[in-house]
Amino acid sequence: MRITRRTLLLGAGTGAAAMLLAACTPEPEPTPTPSTPAPEPAAPPKVPAPAAWLRSTWSTDPYSFGAISYLPAGTDPQQRAALAEPVDDRLFFAGEALDDTRPGTVLGAVDSGRSAALALIMAATGQERVAVIGAGASGVVAGRLLADAGHDVTIFEARDRSGGRILSRTADEWPIPAQLGAWLISAEQLAALKGRLTALGEQQLAFETTTGWSQDGATDAPSGEAIAQAVEHAKELPADVPLSEALEQDGADPSDPALAAALAWLAATTAADPQKASSWYPPTPPEDGLAGMAEDLGEFFDEHLQDLEITLASPVVRVAYDDSGVSLRLGTGEALSFDRVVVTAPLGVLQQQGIEFAPALPFSHRGAIAALASGFIETVWMRFDEPFWEADEAVWHVVGGDGAIRTWINLHPATGEPVLVGIVGGPQAEQFAGLSDHDAQVAARASLALFAPASADES
Repeated sequence: MRITRRTLLLGAGTGAAAMLLAACTPEPEPTPTPSTPAPEPAAPPKVPAPAAWLRSTWSTDPYSFGAISYLPAGTDPQQRAALAEPVDDRLFFAGEALDDTRPGTVLGAVDSGRSAALALIMAATGQERVAVIGAGASGVVAGRLLADAGHDVTIFEARDRSGGRILSRTADEWPIPAQLGAWLISAEQLAALKGRLTALGEQQLAFETTTGWSQDGATDAPSGEAIAQAVEHAKELPADVPLSEALEQDGADPSDPALAAALAWLAATTAADPQKASSWYPPTPPEDGLAGMAEDLGEFFDEHLQDLEITLASPVVRVAYDDSGVSLRLGTGEALSFDRVVVTAPLGVLQQQGIEFAPALPFSHRGAIAALASGFIETVWMRFDEPFWEADEAVWHVVGGDGAIRTWINLHPATGEPVLVGIVGGPQAEQFAGLSDHDAQVAARASLALFAPASADES
């Protein structure tokens, strides 16, 4: 794998402020009033501080601006297909947001990258110079297929690493690589991915037992029955409404803690905001029997990037195209020419106009970018010196309370190590990403208070 690095040229402007001073007799200086600083939030004593801690911040990441896409009310899946259409056989788009079969998943991203690469291969008139924007799952798969078809491929990645919104952190303090991006997958999708990706590892963790937990202890895991019923009845409505409104119209109690826990699980796995998500085309949570990827997923990308030219730390800021080819301008100011390009930038980046297109993209593409929603998911990994919790199940759902994180994965049964992984989705994830590390850790520990035994030392 040939990797080059480019230094980003960052400009910082400085401003000067002028203060007007009175020319007459000076006023007496006011006596400063002592102020008491606001106390910092504190974690519950019965939940110890973690020995190791990691968190994601995809919501505020300038190269993602979100985790995965979903359909808001009033939008239909055709918007995904519209964005996937090639532009003048020069620009080809890929990514999880464009896959209308399994959007919001690694499998959807992989399939979209394959589709874009095959479409480009059909349009090419021989061996061509091709650029791929983005080294996530879509970009790496597209680049591999194009190179294997004989094209001269260069992958441009804004980050200083490949993988996109898939991120593994390895260190001695973690029993398995800490996965801060997409890593949970259903058995059906896992089998499909293994059929497409030869380098996908064999080490997965099964999360098959689930519990709900309230202030009174273990309770039933939240059911999605009310959500499914509201979605079914929403099909009879004259217009698409947000999922939360469909639930209210169906008589669901929005203050029901079990319903809130079910919606939190939906948001944690699909990134959807129930206040915005379509009830006609709702996000679908994974079925029972989740698996977690237990290997360094960066090795998978390295395997597929063998012999490909990938340029890291090189954000593409402008794409100019005509009937003769495509010109890319990098954040360094450098301009490079190619015959065709595959754009795999996340939906959030396209919505924030992180890449300028000249001429502007067709109306159908701009409309699709505006219509789709970029949702939020954040992940927290916490390793403790010893377990403080009583729940033995692999997946925990917090029912009731006001904790920031309502979904937890317990790795202790699978790894023998006291590791908990918190997942929060929707607008709560965006708020969580905006917290400082200190406040985020406090919020995470507070969310675990229900799982500590009542007899724990609170002194």
